[in-house]
Amino acid sequence: MKRIILATTILISCQGLALAQNKVEVSKVVDAEKSFNKSVERKGIKDAFLSVADPEGIVFRPEVVKITDFYGSIDKQPGSLSSDPKFARISANGDLAFTAGPYVYQNGKSDDDKVFGDYVSVWRADADNKLKLLINLGIQHPENDQEETTDFKDPDPSKQTAPSKDPFNGKSIIMGTDKIFNHELTVSALATYKEFLSPEGRYYFPGFDPITGPDKIMKFIDNEAISISAETINVGRATSNDLAYSYGRARITKGSIVSNYNYVRIWEIDANHKWNVLLEVFSAVEQ
Repeated sequence: MKRIILATTILISCQGLALAQNKVEVSKVVDAEKSFNKSVERKGIKDAFLSVADPEGIVFRPEVVKITDFYGSIDKQPGSLSSDPKFARISANGDLAFTAGPYVYQNGKSDDDKVFGDYVSVWRADADNKLKLLINLGIQHPENDQEETTDFKDPDPSKQTAPSKDPFNGKSIIMGTDKIFNHELTVSALATYKEFLSPEGRYYFPGFDPITGPDKIMKFIDNEAISISAETINVGRATSNDLAYSYGRARITKGSIVSNYNYVRIWEIDANHKWNVLLEVFSAVEQ
């Protein structure tokens, strides 16, 4: 019996040591994004997206559609696309990550043919621990005269953990949190963002450069007189319980104008085990 207990203890210790030695760095997802960018140059937009797509990966065209279904159904995506990751995080277990930054799309030869904006991409590790594109969403805005601030941060290795035996429980927590956020938005957008925004939060809204920091984000919402109602569609969470995402539909009122949007949120957990919004992007649904 003592031998069995000793063997079990050694096995658990070795598993913990192996997990601790599995160093995860944010450069993994930054490199994945840069590799995708090079693939676009070589293969074109369609084949590049198909080459990195998660089996459940989605884009918004404008409704949610699988990457493989959308790009698999078209002959070719014309034009060129270049992106530059400026904001990135990866979970402690390395299974969930995101990048965000400026992009330039050009379908023509002159500068007048260029479209500027920012993208957000969520990546998920497959069975071989290779990151695959799970969500891709973008906004358009005028060309930014100033370069965006780079913010890459490695995860806290102490948060590495064995995957939960009940992954659906983790998903239900994020689903509930996102729904609470959406409900509180209908009461007061400013109060909701004050409660839920991460100190490093970023906000992406069509027609505007990315906004960084809770004070600037809330000032923007106040100045634009924005009111929001939103509905959660789906969510996901890292196995290390430190990073998550949600996406859904939103109706935003600015003055007398009401418009439809898709949204994606990136959530991070703080030291008090509270989930906060690290990134939110709204992409307009063209009427």
